[in-house]
Amino acid sequence: MEAVLKFFVDFKIGEIAIGSVGLFGLYLIFDRFKALYFDLALPTQTFMKQIMRMLEQDKIEEAVTFCGANEKKPLAYVVKRILERADREEEAMFDALDIAASEVGPKVSKNLGHLAMVANVVTLVGLLGTVCGLIVAFKAVSFADVSQKQTLLAQGISIAMTSTACALMVAIPTMFLYSFLHAKQTKLLSEIDLHTHKVIEFMKNRGYVPFAHDTVYPNGMRPEMVAKGKTPPPPKPRVA
Repeated sequence: MEAVLKFFVDFKIGEIAIGSVGLFGLYLIFDRFKALYFDLALPTQTFMKQIMRMLEQDKIEEAVTFCGANEKKPLAYVVKRILERADREEEAMFDALDIAASEVGPKVSKNLGHLAMVANVVTLVGLLGTVCGLIVAFKAVSFADVSQKQTLLAQGISIAMTSTACALMVAIPTMFLYSFLHAKQTKLLSEIDLHTHKVIEFMKNRGYVPFAHDTVYPNGMRPEMVAKGKTPPPPKPRVA
């Protein structure tokens, strides 16, 4: 234990570990910020207005092509997969939604959980450095010579406070930025879920024709009336 403690203090293992984990966290922050705000983001309202306008004009192939041009964006990719099955039943479109969402989900949430882990690990490493510094300080009080006691005590307290300060300087900004990135991730996933269900609902209802007696039975003739050779009833006069 003495050798481990001496190695940890002499070679500043705590500070090195905090710095290394902090650099890893900085890389994750940059990577996720670039992905969530630029690579995967899409002007959702403008994109969906164009898609719905094409669907209203029955230009499904053009809508698929438009989505294909933005295929790296999760929303465009999922909508494209749904529209590729627009000629099938509703269940096929929902199956396409499930498969496509499971494909883009990991891209949206990639490595973001590691950022919370970085903050927790840095805090624990700082706590370890604090404990080691307190051990050095208590040993100075207990075993050191009077001439060295004050110096060793100050050294131990300095190690403890330095480790705590370094850990908090990394952990606090990391958790702060993690909250913003997590909110952006949640927003992207919510937009995918909302707008893809709107597309499916529109595709499901676009061929719907309300029931009309005259449409189903032209001239008021039911199948059994036709079989018996009956003539259609005269139209009812309209009341002015």
